[in-house]
Amino acid sequence: MIPRDSYEIIDTLIKQGRSFAIWRIPGEDRLHFRMQSAGSPCLLYDIKDLNERSGFVIAPFQVTAERPIVLIQPDVFELRSMNNEELIMNNERTQDDHYSLFTIHSSLSEVSESEEKERYAYHFSLFTSPLLKGSQDKLVLSRSKTIRKDPSFSPGKAFFAAEERYIRSYVYLCHTPETGTWMGGTPEILLSGEKGDWQTVALAGTQSLRDGKLPKSWDHKNWREQQLVASYIRRQLSTLGITPEEKGPYSARAGEVSHLKSDFFFSLPDSEKLGDVLQLLHPTPAVCGLPKEEAYHFIIENEGYDRSYYSGFIGWLNPKGKTDLYVNLRCMNILPQTFTLYAGGGLLAASQLEDEWQETEDKLDTMRRLLHDI
Repeated sequence: MIPRDSYEIIDTLIKQGRSFAIWRIPGEDRLHFRMQSAGSPCLLYDIKDLNERSGFVIAPFQVTAERPIVLIQPDVFELRSMNNEELIMNNERTQDDHYSLFTIHSSLSEVSESEEKERYAYHFSLFTSPLLKGSQDKLVLSRSKTIRKDPSFSPGKAFFAAEERYIRSYVYLCHTPETGTWMGGTPEILLSGEKGDWQTVALAGTQSLRDGKLPKSWDHKNWREQQLVASYIRRQLSTLGITPEEKGPYSARAGEVSHLKSDFFFSLPDSEKLGDVLQLLHPTPAVCGLPKEEAYHFIIENEGYDRSYYSGFIGWLNPKGKTDLYVNLRCMNILPQTFTLYAGGGLLAASQLEDEWQETEDKLDTMRRLLHDI
């Protein structure tokens, strides 16, 4: 077990620019830790290059030269075997060094809520236009929010607060010099399994909890959104000759909101080719839209900002053992002086501005509440 008072070691690792990840899988009590102490993480520029590889992956929504897939190849597997004195002796990098690679692209200034909403309304209008014309079935519009950071903020403490609060989510904290520091609590499996048994999910539609409880009914818009995602997964898996077993859709809690969720269970004849499967699944319609390719390019051209590693995927990749990869939702990028939080929502032709704005606010609360918990 990793002791909860080890947050100071985690904070030191970040200050020294180490490449590491700590995470907890939904339904488990165990915390996992992996760190690469020698050399630099592997940078990849094509999802299929993950074939036959293992390590901790953080992948962006759009892979570019500035936003590569980063694969931590660990040689340290226990946090408790380390102490601050050993870390300081073994690493001479400074906090300024570790941020220098990433903050060039990531520094954002705070804006007022009215400015945020005005910007969101503008992009909402852009995104709903092709939906109303019928050229797109679904588009996912996201936004970011920048908050000033208290100098005393501890990423380690925030992680332990998150993994205790969000027991139904995949909770992680990851740092590399190439990506900076990311933390999240995401409900959406992209690909999980081992040997021949694998799983993915269709997660779409959103409602606020009702007095802390799951909603008993869902409107047509939310059902339609979830069905679009489920149909996409069936089609993609069918290209590999896979007919999955399905469970759902059913209501599932995720942080401060609930979603409609379907589970898909299937076998893979060759687990060494997980990159090929990930290429088929990412980005899912839950973070992109349908038709997929048109939606993907529309978002890149019209959303108005760089999603970075938000709505990419993250987790442990091991074709010879257990793999747990999740869509990077309900997350934040921790910068030297600020936090940048991310949230989005699926738009259909029937979507309403105020409803969609409020959905993003509810999703931002997943990370925002942690800033008040510690």
